[in-house]
Amino acid sequence: MIELNAEQQKAVKSHPGRPLRLVDPTSQQAFVLLPVDYFDRLNESEYDASPWTDDEMDLLAAEAADSLGWDGLEAYQEPEK
Repeated sequence: MIELNAEQQKAVKSHPGRPLRLVDPTSQQAFVLLPVDYFDRLNESEYDASPWTDDEMDLLAAEAADSLGWDGLEAYQEPEK
């Protein structure tokens, strides 16, 4: 386990119980430091970080179109002769 340095300890104390954003000065990659209870709750929940399937994306698009009253591309296509 990696221990917090003095600067990180000060940041944790000044933002008790809240996530902290950290930046690697070499790569500029950002990280979030979470209190362990936040992390445990996230892992115990029904959270699913997997990408949506094509069927799920199609359903979402259809629901969005319906809620906006959009008839889809058919409204812009010329009728067949």
